[in-house]
Amino acid sequence: MKGPLFITFEGIDGSGKSTQARRLAEVLRGAGAPVTLTREPGGSAGAEEIRALLVTGDPGRWSAETEILLFTAARRDHLERTIHPALTRGDVVICDRFADSTRIYQGATRGELRGKVDRLHELMIGVEPDLTLIIDMDPGHALRRGLAREGAGQRFEDMGLALQEKVRAGYLDLARAAPSRCIVVDGDRDADSIAHDIAAIVRDRLDRGQ
Repeated sequence: MKGPLFITFEGIDGSGKSTQARRLAEVLRGAGAPVTLTREPGGSAGAEEIRALLVTGDPGRWSAETEILLFTAARRDHLERTIHPALTRGDVVICDRFADSTRIYQGATRGELRGKVDRLHELMIGVEPDLTLIIDMDPGHALRRGLAREGAGQRFEDMGLALQEKVRAGYLDLARAAPSRCIVVDGDRDADSIAHDIAAIVRDRLDRGQ
């Protein structure tokens, strides 16, 4: 198995996508594939600085438009410094969140700005993943799990269950709109079963040359 292959994990907060991204990286490395594991917002020095502005403090401190610009600036630096170099080397890049998160959170739930999100993405990013794994689970369960975590990452969990439900619906709509790229994985199961299914999906994609 070898890349390049750009894989992203998406889902509501608390769905376990970060854990599954790490587990996939371990499986692929164990099989001899070169892997770059990264995340958004963040993944490069400049993007991590912007992340600190986005995930801490009062959830209402930025307007939706300002958030879109901050996320896009972080993503551009991440793309230049981490993702593009890794794909050029032939790595499998596994990213915990990417542009779909901005489309769903800022575009679909904060002012119906999806059109602006898509135009800005096309102008400044211009890259879509080869494969997006959407970890789908009950929003109430996911929210309870997310709120049990400590630290600065609670910014979006603090927005509550109503947001989680809207975000889940947005991701399912996205999967229906982009079936060749997005695969929905049942996240309401034990972590080992989820990881097994994800590994099988990715192995098949790599064996088929994407």
